[in-house]
Amino acid sequence: QVQLVESGGGVVQPGGSLRLSCAASGRTFSSYMMAWFRQPPGKEREFVAAIAWSGGSAYRANAVKGRFTISGDNARNTVYLQMNSLKPEDTAVYYCAATPRGVSTYAYEYDYWGQGTQVTVSS
Repeated sequence: QVQLVESGGGVVQPGGSLRLSCAASGRTFSSYMMAWFRQPPGKEREFVAAIAWSGGSAYRANAVKGRFTISGDNARNTVYLQMNSLKPEDTAVYYCAATPRGVSTYAYEYDYWGQGTQVTVSS
């Protein structure tokens, strides 16, 4: 059974940092693209960042470039999202997702999803 389990969310002040983790299990993800999406309150789910599990290319949405970094640890089967210089507009539920289809910014392209972790940026 495939499982993606996110952790690391919380409440942080504007300008602060958080690191989200996504632990993957249940299958071999070596050929998969791993991604982070987020869903702000009352809005659609949106792409944040993606990385090939095999290494190499990483992709980020324009809204987070220069502030967020996606990375993976194959030995731990874990993907990370380092978030710096957080803004109130980054407040959302953050989801980890996986797809065998290559990089995509569309949520429907992703087969597996975690349960989400809440990130709140507020003073």
